[in-house]
Amino acid sequence: MEFVEPERWCSMNEIAEFLGITRDTTLAWIEKRGMPGVKVGRTWKFKISEVDAWVRSQNGQNDSRQED
Repeated sequence: MEFVEPERWCSMNEIAEFLGITRDTTLAWIEKRGMPGVKVGRTWKFKISEVDAWVRSQNGQNDSRQED
């Protein structure tokens, strides 16, 4: 049986950098657009694969020039 290492959780800063957006835009996308993330205490955690799939599913649904 082969062991597959689970995907690690990313921080708010890491996911904002990955997407090329600000922390404020990330928070707005969570609140207004339903971007996937999990709040653990006072911090947000993200799986890059989930966020990437969500961004791809948003293609054409929202004006890409609009940040929040």
